[in-house]
Amino acid sequence: MDGANLGDPIMDCAHLILADVYARRKSATPTRLSVVPGQSPGEFSISHDSVIGMAGATLYLDCCITLMSQTGDTSEAIVIVEISNGLVAATYLMPLSTMAVDQTYTLVKIDQSDAKTRFSDIACVSFTRGTHVLLADGSQTLIETLQTGDSVMTRDHGGQKIRWIGKQTFRASGEFAPILIRRGALNNSNDLSVGPNHRLFIYQRTDQLNAGQNEVTIRAELLVNGDTVVQTTGGFTDYYQLLFDRHEVIFVEGIAAETMLADHRARAAIPPIVRNRLAADVHGEASLLGHDLKGGDLAGIEASELLRRASQN
Repeated sequence: MDGANLGDPIMDCAHLILADVYARRKSATPTRLSVVPGQSPGEFSISHDSVIGMAGATLYLDCCITLMSQTGDTSEAIVIVEISNGLVAATYLMPLSTMAVDQTYTLVKIDQSDAKTRFSDIACVSFTRGTHVLLADGSQTLIETLQTGDSVMTRDHGGQKIRWIGKQTFRASGEFAPILIRRGALNNSNDLSVGPNHRLFIYQRTDQLNAGQNEVTIRAELLVNGDTVVQTTGGFTDYYQLLFDRHEVIFVEGIAAETMLADHRARAAIPPIVRNRLAADVHGEASLLGHDLKGGDLAGIEASELLRRASQN
């Protein structure tokens, strides 16, 4: 780093200086920092299964920073601080797009008000503009034409009214690049594009994955195969979130997908007047979606094709 102290790492907001220059060490690799709800609303602590950090320590979402590369491209990152006995024990950087090892990055913006919202944006499940949603009356409509109060068909509770619709526009890169599931890849009637963390609900008519049950869910990013399911980068994308009284499964492009779960990660993205009306017992940590497939469950498996065949009539 060029700046006050050459070689210093990213630190908390109080010690960051605009125009300082950073570079990613060649030895640096992504490491999992797992979080759980803290003791107070909006707080987080380190989970016992986290690879780094001290389990149980408090985490503070310190700020969101913007870095500019040598080529003029900008990328954002969240600075996360671990607190122990009232003191900073460690500082972590959560890039929201890929940072190359052969580039230097100049700190051009520090935003202390946006960190929780940006963290929530990553956790939110999102559909892209142009997605067809099945309504309670059996018709379909584009997600961008939906309004609060519209009744959407759900898998478990019939027609349910939308309580809130979120919309954000992001640069289609890194954590925010959408996953495109091409028509027919999961027996979907049209192309479907969703956020990487969005879970799709699959009913296996035969348990092809040996999951122990027919109902499974899978995050879209785990389906990427470079052919029928790809991650699309470049430009900008409009993401929409649909919030109901419960965490629901709805039907988009002819297949089932989850709606927004207002858990401890995502609540900051919801306006307070809406958030305060949500019942904790139906928007908590537990998922209604059945067995959630993980990356380890799919080692060596071309999941999209297997699930397509398993769910066919």
